[in-house]
Amino acid sequence: MSLQSLLGQIKRISTVDNIVAFKACVENHHQWLEDNASLTEVDNLVRGRATFVDALLRHIWQLFDLHTYPDLALVAVGGYGRGQLQPYSDIDLLLLNHKKPDDEINEKLGRFVTLLWDIGLDIGQSVRTLSETIKLAKEDVTIATNLIEARLLSGSKETFARLQQKVQSNGFWSSKDFFLAKLDEQRQRHAKFNGTAYNLEPNVKENPGCLRDIQTIGWVAKKHFKVLKGKELVEHNYFTAREFDELIECRNHLWRIRFALHLVAGRSENRLLFDFQPEVAKRLGYGDEGKASVETMMKAFFRTVRRITELNDMLLQHFRQDILATKVRRFEPINQDFALADGLLQARHDQVFDTPEKLLSFLLLLSDTPQAQGLHSATLRLLRNARRNFRSAFLCERAGCRELFMRLLKHPNFFAFSWEVAHKHGIMQAYLPQWNQIVGMMQFDLFHAYTVDEHTHRLIKHIYHYSQSEGAKDFPRCHRIFQNLDKPELLYIAAIFHDIGKGRGGDHSKLGAQDLADFCDTHGIGRKDKELVVWLVENHLLMSVTAQRRDIYDPDVINEFAGKIRNVDYLEHLYALTLADIRATNDNLWNDWKASLLRELYLMTKKALESGLECQIDLKAKVEEHQEEALSLLTSMGKDAAQVQQFWDRLDWDYFVRFKPSQLVWHASMILGNESLQDNQVLVEVSDDTSKAGTELILYGRDRASLFAQIASVLDSRNCSIHDAQIMSTQDGYVFDSFIILEDNGDRITSSSRRQSLKEAVLEQLERPGSAHQNNRKMPRRMKQLNVPVKMRFFTNQANMTLLELEALDAPGLLATISQQFVICDLSLHMAKITTIGERAEDLFILTNNQGEALTNEQQVTLKKQLMSILNQQTQSETCQN
Repeated sequence: MSLQSLLGQIKRISTVDNIVAFKACVENHHQWLEDNASLTEVDNLVRGRATFVDALLRHIWQLFDLHTYPDLALVAVGGYGRGQLQPYSDIDLLLLNHKKPDDEINEKLGRFVTLLWDIGLDIGQSVRTLSETIKLAKEDVTIATNLIEARLLSGSKETFARLQQKVQSNGFWSSKDFFLAKLDEQRQRHAKFNGTAYNLEPNVKENPGCLRDIQTIGWVAKKHFKVLKGKELVEHNYFTAREFDELIECRNHLWRIRFALHLVAGRSENRLLFDFQPEVAKRLGYGDEGKASVETMMKAFFRTVRRITELNDMLLQHFRQDILATKVRRFEPINQDFALADGLLQARHDQVFDTPEKLLSFLLLLSDTPQAQGLHSATLRLLRNARRNFRSAFLCERAGCRELFMRLLKHPNFFAFSWEVAHKHGIMQAYLPQWNQIVGMMQFDLFHAYTVDEHTHRLIKHIYHYSQSEGAKDFPRCHRIFQNLDKPELLYIAAIFHDIGKGRGGDHSKLGAQDLADFCDTHGIGRKDKELVVWLVENHLLMSVTAQRRDIYDPDVINEFAGKIRNVDYLEHLYALTLADIRATNDNLWNDWKASLLRELYLMTKKALESGLECQIDLKAKVEEHQEEALSLLTSMGKDAAQVQQFWDRLDWDYFVRFKPSQLVWHASMILGNESLQDNQVLVEVSDDTSKAGTELILYGRDRASLFAQIASVLDSRNCSIHDAQIMSTQDGYVFDSFIILEDNGDRITSSSRRQSLKEAVLEQLERPGSAHQNNRKMPRRMKQLNVPVKMRFFTNQANMTLLELEALDAPGLLATISQQFVICDLSLHMAKITTIGERAEDLFILTNNQGEALTNEQQVTLKKQLMSILNQQTQSETCQN
């Protein structure tokens, strides 16, 4: 069925009572959209839907005889006013009368709108007089914007003309006020997305660099220049024809995504949710390969977003200069090519970028001009054109560019504003072929919040922060490390290449290390420096993996890690890189818990490397130091030293390594006097003062089966996460457990009432008969689309205990499920280190069998089989329920 035949079908409906016929017509139109989605240009589809709705509304308007009222007008506003409608977009209408409509008109308008809803149209309508409309629009820039795009569908031309006359008058919104209001509106909208469009589930309408940013350009132009079409801006010299074509190309790309998204969702949905991404990718021709197809689609999406952002920045600055009639107050020539115009770097002629080398010389100039606050729109336009002109080869292939690039890397100011320009405006993409490959590369998980290039950009900005005075306050250790580096450019070089091997298959660390080795050879980096940066890239995950997934208080772990590090210089480079890497991966990833793990690993490894002694010696010294400091504090509080020592004698030596003196003091203060609890009693206490890593929850009482599983289930059901658990049994049958807990999003539990409610929930569970806890928390929507295969690895440590490393989907109740299997297999849990990386749980458990020894091979096989079975079954069940 063609669009013309659908329009004919509308005309054949002769009465408003024939709802069935109208519904059939609307359904046929949606089928037409579905059938033509892959066959017709999206511009024709979007405008074709508006054409169909126009005809339908006009016909129904006439069937109600509403066209006979001389002052009444049916007006399309908003996106519909532009003559553009996505499959399920709202249809925004203004039912406009010159004066307040009488009861007869109101009754018919009510029936008109009701019919539109009944036949399946999503209508957004307002019934207003002309004076009401103008009054509200003067108070609300959103209403004013809708009126700028108003279009008469049917009814009084005179009333609509009066509306247009009012909207275009000087007393409505001045160009200046309207521009400033739209600019502020855009800033607020961008802030909702943390100023970036590089989100896992971007909103193709509202995100920075998406459709709203294009529309903002159009709104400002229509108000100021009184143009109806964007192409008219070319005549006003605000677009070049090439820029206009690029903007339309970008808009149509986003339209195609949004169109497919609406069809897949079956509703007005502008968020490219995980649930819809595979099917949208398939519809858009990216293939039916799941994750691979989605990543290809998202890469194209983010590249389009970057182009729109650049055009939006350039054109709105151009509009600002014209609309606000701003005159340059301070013009400072820098050289024959550039000047500072009110803080913006402005090109003085059109040949400033006539060679590839001048792009990098421009970055050097920016680095030498820290007072530059931004790029002038004229400079940005020339930069964009030059970047395209030099596409035939990458800049790094030219010796002059390589020499300039190395000068940039060594410049103390390059990684301030100049680096942002190089990243944002594609100079890095033009320089390095490997960088070009990672631009817009998104990873289909909940761990990486940004594209690979955006993550690397943020990592580098975090390293640069170390060099500043603010960095000395925020990260004093990294600031000291950075200040003492002989060649800080080596840390930046490693940062640039640390993830550059992603997306090519294989180990990205090894691929990036090889790329960097080649870079060093072509850029004249010496052998010793090359060894350091290549090692950093190849091992950039070593410290975070060791800190988060190994028992860093195990001497073997420290000795093994120190052996891989080589020397203190390598350790300090790796520590600074690792901290910046974690912070740049996800805004919610960095917390006090991770900071404490990295800090402890760094300090213990540094001592081992500097002293050359076995870590066991250092740990013994630490035991004595912690006991001495804690005992001094306890006796000053009036605690009996003999009682304290008697309690401590019941615990193993590593207890005093794993806990700081402040924690030892709190533990003893809480437990002394409660050593003889009844068999069914358990002491539960919570403190936010003992650990920088999070809130500490302790339990003390007679040991019982499934204790850990119950606590884990209760905390999980209350949206808390356990990040560390130390489980210690005394020689006389008591258990002392310490948990470090955080909110589910990684924040500290700052509310005292929240901590008290968690304590009461734990106590309530432990006082119940039986051991099972019912956890009704559901798997989050985003996680059900992700697949994390269950993996397990077993090791035996020096203390003849078994270490179980386990990876699985972080489903609700995971920790309780795992620990319950330990009980079933008659195993003792001594320590749990819990790491959540996006949707993936990477947990470490230290276990012994019922003889207090490491698990036999047979016991390992049995445990692995049971865990694999129940975890896979649980994941499938959660996914089906959601």
